[in-house]
Amino acid sequence: MREVATPANPRFELPERDHRDRLKVYIGFAAGVGKTYRMLQEAHELVERGVDAVVGLVETHGRPATAALLAGLEVVPSRRVEYRGLAVDELDVDAVIARAPQVALIDEVAHTNAPGSKNRRRYQDVQDVVAAGIHVVCAFNVQHVESLKDVVEREIGVRIHETVPDRFLQQADEVVNLDLAVDDLLERLRTGKIYPADEAARALDTFFRESRLRVLRELALREVAESVERNASARARHDDGTARHGAVDGKVMVCLASGSPNATLLLRRGSRMAGRLSSDWYAVYVETAGEAPAHIAAEAHRRLQESIELARELGAEFVRLKAQDPVPALMEFARTHGVGLLITGRSARGGWAERLRGSVVDRLVRAAADVDVHVVAYDPKDAA
Repeated sequence: MREVATPANPRFELPERDHRDRLKVYIGFAAGVGKTYRMLQEAHELVERGVDAVVGLVETHGRPATAALLAGLEVVPSRRVEYRGLAVDELDVDAVIARAPQVALIDEVAHTNAPGSKNRRRYQDVQDVVAAGIHVVCAFNVQHVESLKDVVEREIGVRIHETVPDRFLQQADEVVNLDLAVDDLLERLRTGKIYPADEAARALDTFFRESRLRVLRELALREVAESVERNASARARHDDGTARHGAVDGKVMVCLASGSPNATLLLRRGSRMAGRLSSDWYAVYVETAGEAPAHIAAEAHRRLQESIELARELGAEFVRLKAQDPVPALMEFARTHGVGLLITGRSARGGWAERLRGSVVDRLVRAAADVDVHVVAYDPKDAA
């Protein structure tokens, strides 16, 4: 097992003079690479150094070696919730905050909490704990990064139902990739170290196919490399005393249309681009007279609201403009807000109306003499 981390020492360090909150994230490319095991090892190391560290919630999945590491660690009791006839253990956020340790371990960040929980998603629980002044060490797999959802589903053919916003990862002070050779992971699976024999056989025929694991491993390595670059850029800006103005070539702007079938693809692409450029970004929608709330179709309105929610979850600033012609409005906003990269989509399905009136995308490209334009093609097969 190999750890790939930010340039800092991968061992969790409590700041001595700087009392800012800290978040450390372990990322893996599949179950069984050792995320939870390493978190528990780290907890023991912290306790031995005199640090007040507790287990907020970890999932051992019945793995004896992982479960054995719980011995000697304080575990904050979880909340037992009855859901669909099953007893579910959820993180007790209030109990962790009331206990007020220096460090809390929280596993399975992409998890969706049972109805009635304080937050809908566990990553929001983590944010609450960090906001309370508690340092958090947490873990999740790379396929749950929101902006990678389309890539993962296309490359490995598996639907991803739970995601973590990119901004959560971008806010981490340290990101560590628990890397394991694919052959070694498959061997661990076959020998019962990850799942019982019957579950392991099913996993080998589905998610744990070698080709899929190699794609996920590459994504995890790339994601952490980009996190390293973002953190290094942020430290460099901080060290030389310069304020954060985003990427050298400007901010990123995603152009949205009501009812667009590829809005989620555009937003995830925008989030990835902004992350790579260490830039702030906008999601901009132009409301024309025909798209006023009183006139817009119910389905288009629903899609627009979903796009707004996703944009904010991914860390964008959503902006609604009102204009009869979207092109001048979008370009005026781009030039007055320091936008250097504009992202828009082109449907694979053209029509006579577009040919007669002219494509908004083509007009944007012609108008954007001083702004780079990235046009994302839309394949109907990729529709969510």
